[in-house]
Amino acid sequence: MGKSLYTIVCLLLAAGCASEPGVRPGDLRCENLHAPLAVDNTQPRFSWKIHADGAFSQSAYEILVASDSLLLRPGSADLWSSGKVASSRSVMVPYGGRELAAPSLAYWKVRVWDAAGRCSAWSPAARFGVGILDRAGWPGRYIGMEGVGAPLLRKGFRIDGKKGTYLLHVNSLGYHEVWLNGEKVSGEVLSPAVSQLDKRSLAVTYDMTHLVREGANDLVLWLGRGWYRPATFGAAHDGPLVNARLDEVTSGECRTLLVSDGSWTGRDSGYADTEGTTWLPLQFGGECVDGAKVPAGLSAAELDNLAWSPVGEADVPAVHVTPRMCEPNCIRDTVLPVSLRRTADGVWVADMGRAVNGWIELALPPMEKGRRVRIEYCDWIADDGSFRSQEGNTLFEDAYIAAGTEREIFRNKFNHHAFQYVRISNIPAAPVRLAAYPIQSDFGDASSFECSDPELNAIYDMVKYTFRNLAFGGYVVDCPHLERMGYGGDGNASCNSFQTLYDAAPLYMNWMQMWGDCIREDGGMPHNVPNPYPAGGGPYWCGFIVTASWQTYLNYGDDRLLVRYYPAMQRWLEYAERHMADGLLRRWPDTDYRGWYLGDWLAPSGVDYTAQLSVDLVSNCFLSDCYATMAKIAAHLQHPDDASSYRAKRDALNGRIHAAFFNSAGSCYATGSQIDQIYPMLVGATDEALVPAVTERLFRTTREQLGGHIGCGLVGVTVLTEWAIRNGCADFVRSMLKRHGEPGYLHMLDRGATTTWESWNGERSKIHNCYNGIGAWFIQALAGIRPDEAEPGYRHVLIAPQLPQGVAWVKAAKQTPYGTVRVEWELDADRFTARVAVPANSTATFCLPADRAGCRVDGRRVHASDDRIRLESGVHTVAFVRGNRQDNLLNHK
Repeated sequence: MGKSLYTIVCLLLAAGCASEPGVRPGDLRCENLHAPLAVDNTQPRFSWKIHADGAFSQSAYEILVASDSLLLRPGSADLWSSGKVASSRSVMVPYGGRELAAPSLAYWKVRVWDAAGRCSAWSPAARFGVGILDRAGWPGRYIGMEGVGAPLLRKGFRIDGKKGTYLLHVNSLGYHEVWLNGEKVSGEVLSPAVSQLDKRSLAVTYDMTHLVREGANDLVLWLGRGWYRPATFGAAHDGPLVNARLDEVTSGECRTLLVSDGSWTGRDSGYADTEGTTWLPLQFGGECVDGAKVPAGLSAAELDNLAWSPVGEADVPAVHVTPRMCEPNCIRDTVLPVSLRRTADGVWVADMGRAVNGWIELALPPMEKGRRVRIEYCDWIADDGSFRSQEGNTLFEDAYIAAGTEREIFRNKFNHHAFQYVRISNIPAAPVRLAAYPIQSDFGDASSFECSDPELNAIYDMVKYTFRNLAFGGYVVDCPHLERMGYGGDGNASCNSFQTLYDAAPLYMNWMQMWGDCIREDGGMPHNVPNPYPAGGGPYWCGFIVTASWQTYLNYGDDRLLVRYYPAMQRWLEYAERHMADGLLRRWPDTDYRGWYLGDWLAPSGVDYTAQLSVDLVSNCFLSDCYATMAKIAAHLQHPDDASSYRAKRDALNGRIHAAFFNSAGSCYATGSQIDQIYPMLVGATDEALVPAVTERLFRTTREQLGGHIGCGLVGVTVLTEWAIRNGCADFVRSMLKRHGEPGYLHMLDRGATTTWESWNGERSKIHNCYNGIGAWFIQALAGIRPDEAEPGYRHVLIAPQLPQGVAWVKAAKQTPYGTVRVEWELDADRFTARVAVPANSTATFCLPADRAGCRVDGRRVHASDDRIRLESGVHTVAFVRGNRQDNLLNHK
């Protein structure tokens, strides 16, 4: 069909399309990112949400992609015009147009049709870019300054006839900031994301068009070491390095204007590491800022007054260089102290009122040049009021060397701290101003929760806020200050909760990329990423690549991880199978990249989670879970033989688990701890006929031996949470959450915590990812909002609120790839009423309890035998009278 005829057809179709009022696609994403400037492939996928005034089900879509936004119209889109495609798909729709260049910039929009053939308005236009995908795309050299930890690198360039878009591609070994004509190009901090630097470094692309001038321009790259150090990744250069390329993009054409090379100049910025800063565990140290060396500003006029030296070009070992595929770090808030008190001569202590992971900015009183100010951080004040170290005698600190001017300002730049308290020493008077700047990844909030019980609300808020402090740099750390590690065990324990509470699929793309880069030739996996040194863990840590990839697909409808890392998952399972004996996984040897062999971790005192029986049970149950997950992954990827094989392996292993660890006399698995009782039931190793007795033993142990408290650790909290959600044991969970005293979340809150701890007794870190697996329970149990494995990504939503004693109402929302699911319910005496909102282009099933009568949905009477009610998009009301409820759990008054 000729272009002119195609144009006529498109116009006729548009003219004949009955418009759907109040319907428009929005929240456009490419590769699950908002307007990314550089994705890592030439076949990106598009997603959108449909904003509709009422019910809406998509029957078709049309996507336009063009090299210029002015070409985004039917008949003119030069890269792809999909035409009207009969499909309900609106999440991760693959690009199907002309081959995209790398690098390149493109624009797109979409419109949709409903079942009646009425089309929506076009969405707003969005853009995306393809990044540099091979080494040939980096014609410049790595440059830096030998022995300088935070150099300023500078280069001038001219623009004669400004046109198009100006994109700067930056691949730094270490952190970087970009400044143009005296202005910071973006609000990003600590860029790029973290990667396994001996295997891969990441590139970030910036749009500098808004700052580019006609004529002379002055570009500055400010570098910092970050993870690029001899002690971590064997850095080949004493200082950070960068490779950069500046392009002018016009009407689909890309012209390179500037690259990094020896013609650049550099100087020391005045920032350096404090003594002992290696970025090994407990040695993250801090920054020393020499106020006399730090430039007052970065405009060309100010920089011209400083001395500059030639930069050095460096040869570095070849590794993969790929675009960063996750959200950047940003500063989300400003936190001011709730108190500032003088504790000794020249010493002041500030309480920020809550835990913070990030930077501070400190305005100091005038003082003589060369005076060294000490700035120390901790996350807890001891009972006697003393400033407590965070690990033995380790204190994390910064330093400021006075310039002897009226304006003395300290501000972090390339390191960060996790703290609530700041101590400033050796100053002649009180600080002029102190502010903290929390650093967090720029992903979206995906949940809200409130109920009639203030203590449950406080636990939910604490868990959710903790995640904000742990998720940065393209992964979720165990703690931001002591180790800064993306442990697989902590990741597994928090994955479902974190993904339920936040919209962060791209973060897992970066995190799993590190795991894929870390697998060894024999299929062995480490316990942590990045993996510059060995760390402790067990199978639950190593198999994170399996379980997190599936959870990302289940929660976000994004299967890229399944496709990319299925071979790595298989290799790791083969490695595990080589360490099986008599059909059970046994302890494997420590290696130079991995140590220990854990089951659960950091359970309360009195619970022997290190007992070999428990360790072996937990590890084999996790392997069973991995087999079950791999069967689902294989089926999705259309490998039916693999799926059948993994199901058979899971069944065989479950039989061995029951035979080896079950004591029929006491209905007890292994040691009888909470995790030992629950995990076999969760993975299906317990025969259904035995479940009541095993469950009763669990409740009795919790009541009689644990005093009604939680009795498990990092792994167990998540296992318990998932089992309780699936089995409707909301009373069991609520009764434990409501316990004051150790161990428990209320114990943390009663002690002033704003973030969850590393251990139930409060030792070590007070900002940690150990016990956050409970977070999903509030949304998935009390509100009842859960994804359906048959239609992942909340394409179909399961809604089954659980009604524990003492909770009279719940208001919750869950942001999904299709829009927001809302559930608000209340229980007045025995009358239950829920208002449920289902987003456009998705459906839901409301699961009714058996003990109900007189049920109505949207005023329509529901037959007594109907226990699952299908809800289309829109707002619905569900009401029924609750019957006799059997509280056979802990019977706590």
